[in-house]
Amino acid sequence: MMLEVQDVHGYYDKSHVLQGVSLAVGAGELVTLLGRNGAGKSTTLKAIAGVVRPRGGRVLFQGRDIAGMMPHRIAADGLCLVPEHRGIFRLLTVEENLKLGARKASPWQLDDIYRIFPRLRERRRNGGAQLSGGEQQMLAIGRALMNHPRLLMLDEPVEGLAPVIVEEIVAQLKMIKAAGVSILLVEQNLEVCMQLADRHFVLEQGTVVYSGSNAAFRDDEAVKDRYLGVGLAA
Repeated sequence: MMLEVQDVHGYYDKSHVLQGVSLAVGAGELVTLLGRNGAGKSTTLKAIAGVVRPRGGRVLFQGRDIAGMMPHRIAADGLCLVPEHRGIFRLLTVEENLKLGARKASPWQLDDIYRIFPRLRERRRNGGAQLSGGEQQMLAIGRALMNHPRLLMLDEPVEGLAPVIVEEIVAQLKMIKAAGVSILLVEQNLEVCMQLADRHFVLEQGTVVYSGSNAAFRDDEAVKDRYLGVGLAA
């Protein structure tokens, strides 16, 4: 497995947010982490990335336990998080943002990013603040790719975007996956998830309550209704 999260517990002060989360992502897989707001999805990504320090359990990345490592060390090892609010540098140009993420040994170069995200080539001299929300999301993903991730974690990449931009980002994520990058995706848009995913995990109150293949999840209306508020009630 590329990533194995084993019985991870996470806290914000005294609030016990993650209560034994376990999941796995294989090499070349796209896996989603689903759940209602407040279930602990973003906290799980942050615990894997080292932003939230786990207080129990293990996070194995390519067989090595990275739980408790500093975030910059984890990113340098090839596990990159694109946060919900993107985190681009709004006063820098698109190309400057991308170059900030570059590693010398990375096979991902500017031309590769511009091939996947042609909008970024068109806007390469524009500042981050001049981009639309969808373009900012593309820039955040492109900058992460410049760091040569083996596994890319995305937190709500299509939230609030127009349908035509959502379609673009779905196509771009398919290209990234086809290039061999494993992806762990947190996303509320179930149609997007079912277009992309190999497998799904569902989180409820800081615990994984369901895991299954894309085909099994697509057919399981009871799980979607119980844990996500869709499905039978939709």
